[in-house]
Amino acid sequence: MSTTTINTQKVNFNVFRFNADEDYLPYYENYSMDVTSEEVVLDILNRIKWDHDGSFSYRRSCRHGICGTCAIKVNGRVTLACKESMTDMIEVFGNELTIEPLSKKRAIKDLIIDKADFWEKHEQVTPYLDTEIDETPTAENIVTPAQAETLDEADLCIQCGACHYACPVVEISDEFMGPAAFAAAYRFEADIRDGNESRLTDVNKMGSGVWDCVKCFECADACPKEINPIEKIGKLHNMLFQSGKAESNIATRHAVGFERSIKRNGVLDEGSLVLYSELAGIVKHVPVALKMFSKGKIVPPWGIIKSDNLDEIQKLVKSSSTAKF
Repeated sequence: MSTTTINTQKVNFNVFRFNADEDYLPYYENYSMDVTSEEVVLDILNRIKWDHDGSFSYRRSCRHGICGTCAIKVNGRVTLACKESMTDMIEVFGNELTIEPLSKKRAIKDLIIDKADFWEKHEQVTPYLDTEIDETPTAENIVTPAQAETLDEADLCIQCGACHYACPVVEISDEFMGPAAFAAAYRFEADIRDGNESRLTDVNKMGSGVWDCVKCFECADACPKEINPIEKIGKLHNMLFQSGKAESNIATRHAVGFERSIKRNGVLDEGSLVLYSELAGIVKHVPVALKMFSKGKIVPPWGIIKSDNLDEIQKLVKSSSTAKF
């Protein structure tokens, strides 16, 4: 009879603690435990509560990665506690792990946060089908498989908030809607049954809309369902261009300038891109530009070396770029 060996490792956990009703400032509690190869992060949270401190608070529910309730941060990385293997965590970060809530400034009790801003942003994009319907239909409203595919799995979002609180823009801007809201906006905007005429206008606003995304890809890394919110943001960009709602500003000119640079050279001319995007404010970038120039990061227009495959690249740009800039 074969036996299964369960490996154990000693791990030191620095756990965020805070009670908004009693504490002026948060603090970290240290717990040292033997961790088995079978455990996930949620098992550790349970052991801290059951074996060390019954007042320790966190959210949990399904334990199957379906509801997103147990989303937290481990060493700054957003994760669902019920899905993340401790073995993987130790392999990535070592035996010193810091456990924190999704947003420390929104903490209410330990790992529990106030997600009011998440739901407020979600509501702003009209997250439901908005159209005139026949109250007494005589047939189904058929959606073909090809039409359903255009949703690009955005309808699989479990609204855990992982991508929202992983976003650095959300952290510093109270206005920015965030990647989860944009994924929801795309999900309904791409649905052929939807007739909403204001959703694209709402996500087009500077300060709160899709143009303030910094393309850091943190949302894509954080999403436990691999929905890739930043891809949906890019598709919203295209929808705004195609619908004629995109206005001339730094962000839209940056998108246009990027396409023009690749089409012209086959490579990105960063100096010309900034010049094209932000001509009026170019002076403030001079110190950084000089440093980039000294490091060879940017070159003058006459120094750009065009790609050897320029013809092929231009054909790809022409075939793939459907938006009218």
